[in-house]
Amino acid sequence: MSVNLILSIETNAGGVAKSTVSYNLAYELSVRGYSVALLDIDPNESLTLFCGLREVEAPGTMADVYEPEFKGNWPLVTAWQGKTDKIQVCKGGKELHETIRLISKDLRGAYILADRLSDYPLPQDFVIIDCPATLEPLPLTALAASTHVLIPIQPEYKASQSAAAMIEWYYDNCKRLRLKPTPKIIGIVPTRWKSDWGAHRSIVEELPVVCQNLGIQYFSPIRESADILNASGRGLPLGIYRPGREARADFLPIVDALIQELKVMRGQ
Repeated sequence: MSVNLILSIETNAGGVAKSTVSYNLAYELSVRGYSVALLDIDPNESLTLFCGLREVEAPGTMADVYEPEFKGNWPLVTAWQGKTDKIQVCKGGKELHETIRLISKDLRGAYILADRLSDYPLPQDFVIIDCPATLEPLPLTALAASTHVLIPIQPEYKASQSAAAMIEWYYDNCKRLRLKPTPKIIGIVPTRWKSDWGAHRSIVEELPVVCQNLGIQYFSPIRESADILNASGRGLPLGIYRPGREARADFLPIVDALIQELKVMRGQ
């Protein structure tokens, strides 16, 4: 089995469009011919909703994957049948609240998801983990399982402060968990960007310098777009809902970077 790239979308702030980024990246990767498994570890199941799967029957959720009895039968369902055959989703849901308690009682709690992906690897080229907007403990399991991390931030002053705390959390926990190799921060991307807002413009102008000083790649902003919001509401990626819209191009620099990273991992 070829090595896959495992990307966690990590943030400690709500409303930064992490689920939107997750499933649109998955779709654009599928357009390039890559297969993707989307893992929703958010009890609020935003990713499941945006993939149009909340009402779709599934053999289970991500909560089952964390159970001690899990034997590798990943409860995946196909998203957007008829449009692509390369994306499968493991749904999130309220069952993950009990998973949080399970993790706290398990001696290898932070490593449970890493153990599952090691013992029962997924065959897809990319695994994208959509985390809840908190830093403990489910996102910790995603961090331990990942090869790469993407940090979306909303370009507002409060959110930027949260992003700084997020980066500090990343470094502290990579060290505390003794992650070897350390998952790579593939980049920081401003989301829900409004070009006509002075505060947004100011922060987006400063961020490239901040990222350069930290040695972290900066991606150009993903705009606030009615098309993206409407696509989410209909359970579709923008590439299916309105394939010709300019906003779709906002995701492509990250897609290019992910593909390049995968090629490096595979020695291509």
